[in-house]
Amino acid sequence: MRPSKRAATEMRTVSLERAVARYAEGSCIVKFGDTQVLCTASLEDKAPPWLRGQGKGWITAEYSMLPRATLTRTRREATSGKQSGRTQEIQRLIGRSLRSVVDLTAIGERQITIDCDVLQADGGTRTAAITGAWVALHDCLKWMRSRSIIKDMPLRDHVAAVSCGVSKGEAVLDLDYAEDSVAETDANFVITGSGGLVEIQATAEGAIFSEDQLNQMLVLARLGIGELVALQKATIA
Repeated sequence: MRPSKRAATEMRTVSLERAVARYAEGSCIVKFGDTQVLCTASLEDKAPPWLRGQGKGWITAEYSMLPRATLTRTRREATSGKQSGRTQEIQRLIGRSLRSVVDLTAIGERQITIDCDVLQADGGTRTAAITGAWVALHDCLKWMRSRSIIKDMPLRDHVAAVSCGVSKGEAVLDLDYAEDSVAETDANFVITGSGGLVEIQATAEGAIFSEDQLNQMLVLARLGIGELVALQKATIA
């Protein structure tokens, strides 16, 4: 039995609430169970210096965790003067995931920055961030089109992310912290609405995993992504 009493194929309760930040061009609070992430999208009317003159834009992301998002206070990275390797890895993952479903040429020479701030952490913060960031990005692009900044919507597809793992020898979907902290295998899947694989991160923590277990996790991930994409569609409808 999982700590949360959920079935192996069962997601936590997930919600997406858009337009939560007054000044951002797009925003969303995403909740995966007790994990909560605020995602905002901000438009800058110029491309990064290394892209100028190439006729296309860029989407980047920043990720942070509030000091009391966890059981004990975590020091703000700004006070230490540098970001942790984990933070850099997650924000690069968010950026890659979003860029995979956007026509960057259609944005023009502009940059959209997605800020993902973890308000409360209970496992799966990066997967929640990616799922909510897509909604914030969608609304930013919609805002741009409504003001004739762009002609057409550059979004080619949905993208969402979910965690899977092997716990007590069984493949399970959407781990919370209690389960993730003791799972033998921890994996994150980023998948588009049409089923394309963007990224798979899988690590053996307590024991190696087999190819069959990896395939079992992929099947579960596709099930979860289907639910998340359906929720994204309902949220922006």
